[in-house]
Amino acid sequence: MNKETDKIEFLNHNINITERQNVQVSGVTKIDSFDNEEFLLETTAGPLGIKGKDLEIIKLDTYEGTIMIKGVIDAFSYFDTSKSKKENSMIARLLK
Repeated sequence: MNKETDKIEFLNHNINITERQNVQVSGVTKIDSFDNEEFLLETTAGPLGIKGKDLEIIKLDTYEGTIMIKGVIDAFSYFDTSKSKKENSMIARLLK
């Protein structure tokens, strides 16, 4: 395996939604938190929030950096990467 090839593949970030009930996200580097209403993911394109109802992980591939989520999808949000982690915390966002 070539490290340069692995790096190039890892930089790809895609979101595929099927019928607003299944979502596949590639380029995931970390799962910050999740519950049945919100997922907070670190991706190669920046922090990503997914909101909905009855959300659950169907498949997680840490080697390829992909996650599949099932549930009713309501919103996707990319967060500003220039803010510190304190400013991006859940409590800070709620108090705005």
